[in-house]
Amino acid sequence: MSSGTNNASAVSREEVLALVQNLLGEILEKDPSEIVEDAPFSELGADSLALIELVEALEESLAEKSAGFHIDDEDLEDLMSVRQSVDYVTAKLQNA
Repeated sequence: MSSGTNNASAVSREEVLALVQNLLGEILEKDPSEIVEDAPFSELGADSLALIELVEALEESLAEKSAGFHIDDEDLEDLMSVRQSVDYVTAKLQNA
């Protein structure tokens, strides 16, 4: 079922975590090193608008690695922490 040219698996979980930390740091105007994996978005001060910005930035950043990468709106409601978002993106890339 593989298309043969699947670059999505080339993105490691650590790379996804770093990407989420960097993007969220930019959006929230925080140092990415302050954004720990176990942090709930609410503790970071990320409101729904910040999460939408994060989703758009992730989709844009990952589009070149996984054609058509998209985070569904209904899935966004279940992502409450940095860890959940990293796990979700990693799984989505692996299943692309």
